[in-house]
Amino acid sequence: MFDELLAWPGVSEEMTIGSRVGIMAFHGGSLERMTDVIADAVIARTGASSYIVRQPVGLRWHVPSRLVDPAHSAALAEFLDHVDVAIALHGYGRDGLFTTLLAGGSNRDLASHIAAHVRSELADYDVVADLDDIPDELRGLHPDNPVNRPRQGGVQLELPPRVRGLGPWWESRPFDGISPHTEQLVAGLAHAVEGW
Repeated sequence: MFDELLAWPGVSEEMTIGSRVGIMAFHGGSLERMTDVIADAVIARTGASSYIVRQPVGLRWHVPSRLVDPAHSAALAEFLDHVDVAIALHGYGRDGLFTTLLAGGSNRDLASHIAAHVRSELADYDVVADLDDIPDELRGLHPDNPVNRPRQGGVQLELPPRVRGLGPWWESRPFDGISPHTEQLVAGLAHAVEGW
């Protein structure tokens, strides 16, 4: 299924080799909007390696993370071979969790590290790094999830719409470029990457 998505007209796959910390947004573009833009901003500030898949406007094809397989992508395989840890950015929306970020994934030390840095920038948000407080389906612990494939594993960071500058909360708060909350998120993630 992942190889079919990559072959779909208008879908782009981008990989850059930088530091041993990798940033991923493989549900980017029109699917989990702004995750790829946030990834780009963090990469620009830190020199991290990157793996991004962008879907064009009108396409919303969700390939489950456990099926995003490096066997179907030479670029993803090269990225995963290079990095020691990865941070995968995802979008989600749940009632009552509009200001809650969820730090799942197999590298719990990195999850705590990221949560501390993001909390310092986003005082009005809750950043959850305790797996017991993250819904099972959003924990990102499956061993085939690409964020868990690097040598030291990684963190699946689930981002609600508001921190991505999306949703009704922003309708009466116009901004140019990315939202102030998104800028704060990028700053927190950049500090976390640089300090790891």
